[in-house]
Amino acid sequence: MRNILRWTTALSVLAASPVFANELTDTNYPETRRGDVVETLFGEEIADPYRWLENDVREDKEVADWVARQSAFTDSYLKQLPQRGWFEEKVRGLLDFERFGLPEKAGKRYFYTRNSGLLNQSQLFVRDGLEGEPRLLIDPNAWASDGATALSGWTPSKEGSYLLYSVQDGGSDWRILHVLDVATGKVLEDEIRWVKFSDLAWVGEKGFLYSRYPAPGEGEAFQSANYDHTVYYHELGTPQTQDVVVYRTPEHPEYNHSVTATQDGHWAIVTSSIGTDARFEIHAIDLTSKDWTPRVVVGGFDDAWELVEGMGDKLWFVTNKDAPRKRLVQIDLGGKTPKLREIVPQAEDILERAGIVGNRLVLNYMRDAASHAVIVGLDGKSAQEFSLSGIGTASGFHGKPGDPETFYSFTSFNRPPSIFRMNIETGETTPFAEPEMDFDPEDFAIEQRFYASKDGTKVPMFIVRRKDVVAAGKPVPTLLYGYGGFDIALTPGFSASRMAWIQAGGAYVLANLRGGGEYGRAWHDAGRRENKQNVFDDFIAAGEYLKAQGITSEDGLAINGGSNGGLLVGAVTNQRPDLFAAAVPQVGVMDMLRFDRFTAGRYWVDDFGYPDKEDDFRIIRRYSPYHNIADGQDYPAVLVTTADTDDRVVPGHSFKYAAAIQHANLGDKPHLIRIETRAGHGSGKPTDKVIEESADILSFMAEWTGLEVPQP
Repeated sequence: MRNILRWTTALSVLAASPVFANELTDTNYPETRRGDVVETLFGEEIADPYRWLENDVREDKEVADWVARQSAFTDSYLKQLPQRGWFEEKVRGLLDFERFGLPEKAGKRYFYTRNSGLLNQSQLFVRDGLEGEPRLLIDPNAWASDGATALSGWTPSKEGSYLLYSVQDGGSDWRILHVLDVATGKVLEDEIRWVKFSDLAWVGEKGFLYSRYPAPGEGEAFQSANYDHTVYYHELGTPQTQDVVVYRTPEHPEYNHSVTATQDGHWAIVTSSIGTDARFEIHAIDLTSKDWTPRVVVGGFDDAWELVEGMGDKLWFVTNKDAPRKRLVQIDLGGKTPKLREIVPQAEDILERAGIVGNRLVLNYMRDAASHAVIVGLDGKSAQEFSLSGIGTASGFHGKPGDPETFYSFTSFNRPPSIFRMNIETGETTPFAEPEMDFDPEDFAIEQRFYASKDGTKVPMFIVRRKDVVAAGKPVPTLLYGYGGFDIALTPGFSASRMAWIQAGGAYVLANLRGGGEYGRAWHDAGRRENKQNVFDDFIAAGEYLKAQGITSEDGLAINGGSNGGLLVGAVTNQRPDLFAAAVPQVGVMDMLRFDRFTAGRYWVDDFGYPDKEDDFRIIRRYSPYHNIADGQDYPAVLVTTADTDDRVVPGHSFKYAAAIQHANLGDKPHLIRIETRAGHGSGKPTDKVIEESADILSFMAEWTGLEVPQP
């Protein structure tokens, strides 16, 4: 549930031309009809002239026409930017390397994804034994001519006989489940629809657990609010209509339920939540019993609980109960009431996750937004630090009790993910897959600095530049990225798009704003609900710091963020339009007074508050991007991005915001919207669309911050 809202300039002669600038004033944008919708909310009249743009582009011809005209206008501008061709080729080259996903072991088989370089979608392979010959099981590239149908999730049965996988089409959050016979490669007739926000859990080799919503009404699949999430059991070879309800809360249709199972097949664990906040109820279902009656393990929706693993009647969890930076506990279900015992107490660093491998626990910690790992016994004793390769992000460390083998990934701003295999008993680590790149990671400098926000809070940021740029000591065009919400931590990782910006000579800065998960519960709470302005203050302070320190120039700062980060970019652009040269809000939540009316938006009240409650309304009304455009002030160049099949943050948010900034008197810089087709909130996007979008965004930011791309 935390991920329900989870995922740039030398001015050219053309852009500097007074004629071209005048052609991008509000009188020359594609015409947008202004309606007369006005609502009175808590005594305040709220105009919403673009309410009609909320309608589904697939169902409303007027909206479809508006999208077509805006897209043509934006494309004509972006395609003539002189930096675009260089960025397109650079991003394509930076993506053209062999990359692997973390292997998953089932029985004697190893399953993993691989992309040879520029495939639109990664393929799924299996090996019979670690040294076995790779065999292609699933190639999503054959599913759709435009490459926009993706393999979004998969899990093998315990013995590796079957593979359960989910299909995502056009970037939508909806999933269709299928089952494949691994030995023959044949896809079975089983098909499950209307799955969303679901884990997948096998029960033996003959059935599995999943979560779904009721089928939406005709024409409502991409906009209607989601209620009545239910856990089902499906037995192989039967139709979906015969699936058995395992856990449901009809008295609370707003609850969300995900399910997983312990590897010994004893327990199914149902994790229930109300919103995106990590406050869960936990129920356990004894899969060895006949009636599968749910049993309360943790009630109250007070704290975060993440299942690590189970053995017999004992379950291990990472929790922030009585530990805002999280600890590891064991819950014994052997008696009439669950008994909790602390295994690893809270430390100074944030305990992100844990795994049981062999007879040991691998604890993955975060310190100042960077990873390190610790290995302990199942009793929490005999801690051993596990060395990683500098500032970066480690993930994986999945395994099985009794099996000492595990795989993990390590990545950083200048290092694409490398996959390693580790024997937990011997400590021996060997590479499983290391990418070959056409650049030297040592050519780039990664700094972490701490700057003061408006209220004096110290906020960390990472600054990444070429070492020769650092040595020159001159300000350079800078891309500042942030998120600041939903307890999500932004950590070092590789991005071909951002590396292209850095290789062109720019600086990339990642600010770890309040509202995220970098420092535990207190850091999250300091950036949500009534404290949301702290996030915007942190981001503004980051921009001011970068200018004061000479990292960037007065006219050289671009900002970017997606989803909640799109809201961030929209809000700070309204509050400090003078600070930024370019702003790119991607798939942002821009109308804060109506976000809860569509698809999964109702879950976000944990971070934003309730628009229909006066105290919350007063807070979000003050920063809602759509409602706070500073008419009469000069704005930075703005490129809004969204996608027609985004059913996470529906595109109406971006449509309405773009129409409003085009209508307002905000100066002569362009205020455009880029609308992707057959794409959603971000996941599953084909490689060719990633390259095109990156080239458009980077060249736009380069044009307006003065970044000169290298000449051949």
